[in-house]
Amino acid sequence: MVALFGAAGVLLGLPLLVSAAPSGYILERRDFDFEAHLGNLSPYHKAPLQSGLKADLPADCKVEQVVLMHRHGSRFPLSNELPFITNLVSKLSNNSAAIQKAKLPDNLAFLKEGYTTTLGVNDLTAPGRAQLFQHGVALRLKYPQFEGTTVLAGLQDRVIESAQWFAQGYFGREWTSLNATAFSTLPEDNQTVSWITPDWTCPNWDYNFGNNLTVEWGQLYLPPIAKRLNKVIPGLNLTSDDAHGALFACAYDLAAHGISPWCSAFTQSEIQDFEYELDLLMNGAFGYGLPGDMGPILGAVYVNTLIERLTNGSGTALPIYLEFGHDTSIDLALTGLGYVKDSPPLRNSANGPIRTNRKWRTSSQVPFAAQMVWEKFTCSSSFRGPQVRLLLNESPFPLSLCKKMDRKLGTCSLDDFIASNGAATQLKWGDESWNATCGHPGS
Repeated sequence: MVALFGAAGVLLGLPLLVSAAPSGYILERRDFDFEAHLGNLSPYHKAPLQSGLKADLPADCKVEQVVLMHRHGSRFPLSNELPFITNLVSKLSNNSAAIQKAKLPDNLAFLKEGYTTTLGVNDLTAPGRAQLFQHGVALRLKYPQFEGTTVLAGLQDRVIESAQWFAQGYFGREWTSLNATAFSTLPEDNQTVSWITPDWTCPNWDYNFGNNLTVEWGQLYLPPIAKRLNKVIPGLNLTSDDAHGALFACAYDLAAHGISPWCSAFTQSEIQDFEYELDLLMNGAFGYGLPGDMGPILGAVYVNTLIERLTNGSGTALPIYLEFGHDTSIDLALTGLGYVKDSPPLRNSANGPIRTNRKWRTSSQVPFAAQMVWEKFTCSSSFRGPQVRLLLNESPFPLSLCKKMDRKLGTCSLDDFIASNGAATQLKWGDESWNATCGHPGS
């Protein structure tokens, strides 16, 4: 059996080899689960349980606080990504005669029927809505002892809609009329200090820190793909950009429709090359690939917010926080915490070869609808004092930077967790370190 995510983001058991796709497309299924190797464009999937870790807390332990940071659900391509797909569609349409003449292998036979796209831009898709609704239901069932009273979303349409669908699942369809529930947004701009999008208030931050790495890597891995496809279809003259468009079509057909004919057009190594591109992008723009200490400094905004809540530093801590942002929110948080750090930096390998043993893996860290859930818990006998656990996409994530991490659970005491983040707690937005790295606010 192979795991296939259906249109609602639910795991379905399907036999290997061939499954029918919409409009007569044929999609070859393989032992390699390409859907779990599309970087931050992967459909939601539960992270694998790391060897040696237990999934459940001891029976004498009780969760006393939950802090959720949730990525928005599956979306349409961004405005700078869609042209790769639409330009590919135009080239295929203009060369239909060459396609009909070519003797195509089974995994490209769908091209004879014509490939078109109806993908939108930026917004949440139907599978994305389903993911968030289901996660809302699941969280309510997992923590029945808590009654959420607030929902906070970054001020971007797909994030807001994600939070609304989650709230429908968590509270029920009448949630907007519940007086106890407050729905609020946090601006994503260069004036608002935000643990959801801290990069906005860092004038020296630049998306190209990551994007330039993808260009460098793309010059290596995309031309061979285009060359291979052109051998199959003489006269089509696909470019590297067209090959890129086909890879994006694989990811975004899945995001929008739950299935894509393009995914089986690629070899396992080609999908892994695409995955590596997305890792380079996110690490370079929202992780350790940023210049100097910019990544940990930006991530410290979330770390300090988290610790304040776990310690009730403000005196007004809630038992459960329901907050919604981006893949970047979680990646920067992990960077601020010091986890998934590669040495030497991943940016040093933008010209290959792939770092197969890398720690930074956006496919498992931040698929669409990713969930970072922090638990503060106490136990009657297993542990003394409050403890902290991180569930990343439903699986325990080992807090290995704590001095005394419990090896079976991946947890540590709250005091140990705070101590392990001593460097982050010394950083504040707008302080000397921030200004030296990011530039002065408003500059």
